[in-house]
Amino acid sequence: MTRDLDALPKAHLHLHFTGSMSVSSLHQLAELAQIGLHDSLVDAGGVLVPRDQRGWFRFQRLYEMARDVVRSEDAMRFIVAQAARDDAAEGSRRLELQVDPSSYAPHVGGLAAALEIVLDEARRASAETGVQVAIVVAASRVRHPLDARTIARLAARHAGENGVIAFGLSNNERSGVTADWEPAFRIARNAGLPGVPHGGELRGPRHLRQVVEHLRPARIGHGVRSAEDPALLDDLIAAGIALEVCPASNVHLGIYPEIGDVPLRRLVDAGATVALGADDPLLFRSRLTDQYRLARERLGFSDSELAELARGSIRASLAADADKARWLAEVDDWLNSPEMSTGGTPE
Repeated sequence: MTRDLDALPKAHLHLHFTGSMSVSSLHQLAELAQIGLHDSLVDAGGVLVPRDQRGWFRFQRLYEMARDVVRSEDAMRFIVAQAARDDAAEGSRRLELQVDPSSYAPHVGGLAAALEIVLDEARRASAETGVQVAIVVAASRVRHPLDARTIARLAARHAGENGVIAFGLSNNERSGVTADWEPAFRIARNAGLPGVPHGGELRGPRHLRQVVEHLRPARIGHGVRSAEDPALLDDLIAAGIALEVCPASNVHLGIYPEIGDVPLRRLVDAGATVALGADDPLLFRSRLTDQYRLARERLGFSDSELAELARGSIRASLAADADKARWLAEVDDWLNSPEMSTGGTPE
């Protein structure tokens, strides 16, 4: 007897633009772009790799293949709208969708045009679905740090309640020197944009400390490797830095062998603020509610603990305080609702 996880109010803070798609959406955009899809993009397994192989490079290759179908304004709008609808179906009240506009700029007239399309569609999708869709602009570690400064300046020009809400850094953590992205994050921070870089997934605690020192994040994308260094984890907690934990992708990318090895329980028990995220449903075949289901079924989280995870996601979001208060009350309502039997009836 358990409560419906799709009905649990929550915020979704770790979702990538192209990776937010479903396989059926990918097919639709491939037809629009008149591009054939490689079998590896549409098989049932997603990025499932043998444990003796590194998962990241296969993932990145597949992601780039998927991104190649996004070649028009209509395609970009379709992705934002569908991400909002999918989140609405899973009880999400707030979606902070991450996008690197440079990936799509060549097809729509430049960086500014790409970002403006996404922002405009986010406003429209918010009105349609009731999910607050906010946009995080991210630079890429596999590009030059000077490119990141250009993207940070663009994000800064669009900063605000109905514009860009944060600045991130994604892609392969093993690439580059973290300090080289410090100027880009300073540009964003001076415009009032919190930093939400990836860190602590592919590389361990030592590298995560560099991310914290140089990029001064408000949240960390992933951050699960902080569990290996209790002193670092304590520092993150003391600094109020939330962790965007994506259990399914951690396993698919070979960070941990099994879901049971993901240190979600250790992070929560230490007092970390954790927001569960889907990362890239297209490639991992796992959406937001699935992460809560994994926490329940594989990691032993009770409904009261799942509710606290949902509260953590809401508190770690960059939404207005009044909205957070309303959603937190809705989480309480969910927890106070009757449990459901396996037949779907209240007990």
